[in-house]
Amino acid sequence: MTVRYYAAAQAAAGVPEEALEVPDGARLADALEAVLGVGRGPTAHAGAAAGALATAQRTAPPLAEVLRRCSFLVNEIAAKDPSRPLADGDVVDVLPPFAGG
Repeated sequence: MTVRYYAAAQAAAGVPEEALEVPDGARLADALEAVLGVGRGPTAHAGAAAGALATAQRTAPPLAEVLRRCSFLVNEIAAKDPSRPLADGDVVDVLPPFAGG
């Protein structure tokens, strides 16, 4: 799976994108949890998005703070449900709020 970061999410993650291995049956919440563990402290176990963000408070506060405000696309389709299943080869885009009007 590939995770691509944009704007403030990229600044907080420190990379424009990264590859993650997700097990069969992984959900979007699990991917977010893995993102917070990659290169930023101990990898957390699978859990709800709220648990992932709580873990991030200890391992990567800037990224965790940005993720609270982000929208997510999975294969270019909006993903609002953290229990949305993921598959090998999926691309998750992390989109922080953009200014404008």
